[in-house]
Amino acid sequence: MFYINARNKKPIYEQLCEQLRNQVVEGIAVPGEALPSVRSLSTELGINPNTIQRAYRMMEEEGLTVSIPGKGNFVSMEIETFRKQKIASSLNTIRDEVKTLKRIGIQEQQITELIKDIYGGEGDDQG
Repeated sequence: MFYINARNKKPIYEQLCEQLRNQVVEGIAVPGEALPSVRSLSTELGINPNTIQRAYRMMEEEGLTVSIPGKGNFVSMEIETFRKQKIASSLNTIRDEVKTLKRIGIQEQQITELIKDIYGGEGDDQG
């Protein structure tokens, strides 16, 4: 579910949060799903448990997860709201970028071809 990129300049706890955000948006993380325990994830990734705890606390503050004392950390039942907000935000970003491309002279056909290339490569995680 999680991995660490040692070359990434982002702090480890931020990498973990970003990965969960992406999993929520992509529908991989589902409401009510249990997250690995702090201890097990710390052992699996070879990092300090305090780092995991910090990431979990941050995710809970964002509303992505809930902590149930004695039971663990779980993906929030409210993640669909987060997912919808992220999608709307991403679409607005794309809209703004396409407007910029249009202003600098990029033709609609070039943008359309780019989109076709991306969607034509479904299943390709690099797109």
